[in-house]
Amino acid sequence: MTNQEVKIAAADPHNPYAMPAAMPSSADKEPRSFDLDAFPMPKRKDPDWRFTPIERMSEFFHVFQPTHTTSISVSNIDGSPVDANQVSVATIPMGQAPSGTVLMPSDRASVVEWNSATIATTVTVCGQPAQPVLIKIQGGARPAAAADESNHDVDMDAVHLVIVVEDDAHADIVVEHGGLARIAEGIELTTGKHSRVSATFIQEWGKGSKQIGNQRIHVGEGASLRHSVVTLGGDVVRIRMDQDFGGEEGDLNMLGIYFVDPGEHIEHRTMVVHNHPHCKSRVVYKGALDGDHAHATWVGNALIQPTAPGTDSYELNRNLVLTPGAVADSEPNLEIENGDIVGAGHASSVGRFDDEELFYLQSRGIPEAEARKLVVRGFFGELIEEIGVPAITDHLMNVIDRRLARGESAAMQHVLEEK
Repeated sequence: MTNQEVKIAAADPHNPYAMPAAMPSSADKEPRSFDLDAFPMPKRKDPDWRFTPIERMSEFFHVFQPTHTTSISVSNIDGSPVDANQVSVATIPMGQAPSGTVLMPSDRASVVEWNSATIATTVTVCGQPAQPVLIKIQGGARPAAAADESNHDVDMDAVHLVIVVEDDAHADIVVEHGGLARIAEGIELTTGKHSRVSATFIQEWGKGSKQIGNQRIHVGEGASLRHSVVTLGGDVVRIRMDQDFGGEEGDLNMLGIYFVDPGEHIEHRTMVVHNHPHCKSRVVYKGALDGDHAHATWVGNALIQPTAPGTDSYELNRNLVLTPGAVADSEPNLEIENGDIVGAGHASSVGRFDDEELFYLQSRGIPEAEARKLVVRGFFGELIEEIGVPAITDHLMNVIDRRLARGESAAMQHVLEEK
């Protein structure tokens, strides 16, 4: 009888299926490249684009000549100049370090931005700035009526922002978007070893604006990053966030808030890659949709690689549909390639107002409109407080209140017109 030795499959670079841990991830299967030819033209049937109204953003799939009408300014949160010893700002050619050093583009729109932009703005932070650093991105596009619609490039801009937080730094950073724009945006964010960073990105575009963005995030060894995204306006806004860790004991907390008005499409995609041991991630996104054809999409991906034992990961999405005719897509994905983890999970939901909550408030003498406002404020309140920047907390709550009041006025007008 011949003694048959059991053969255990080994990783083979020419055969990624030689062992399960070496299989390509289905959660992060897209190529990463600065080469436009690496990405075919998106189609609605493609998994990464099936929720996106690509017919409304087709101009972002071809390299274009930017108008450079979008301005970028850097100051303290109160408008005063930053301390040059702690915050430095520079403009560099695209491709010159530190641009292009945090991951690579992962879809057609982001590689178009990379090849269309000519300059990158870098903001480097060290030490412990006394105030939050405010980076203001102001769109300067002309209103649609003034633009030559036969030329898709006429009001398009490409903006590339590189934020570097050095080792051991403690900093709050706020990036505000406003004005009118059709903008392809790339953001690279690096946090150094043992740094403590809060980075908040606010999209409060004027009506008719479009933003297609890609954020590439690198969390340093032993670093903590609270990454917040607040999207409160824009005809079409699609932001993809790709992240990895640079060492053990990294801590990532991703928060998202969005409010979608009639006819708007707001889309967020998060890709968290656990590639080092003993790192932790939390992703919590909440959105409200108000009005006919309001459309929100959240796709959350979490990948735990074989090199990441001791991982602790969780992602959550909640959607509150305020009126009929709104649509919310919510898709959490979790892929685990390592059995030695602390925990991993995900959850999502789409629902309307809780009738019992409204009844309880109305039974205490609160009018229905005010009761609805209180429910929405409670829905968002915890996340807004967690952002932790008092200068913007009140502003965000006021914007949400105005959106609700505007929605009530529109609903009342609709009722009167029907009569």
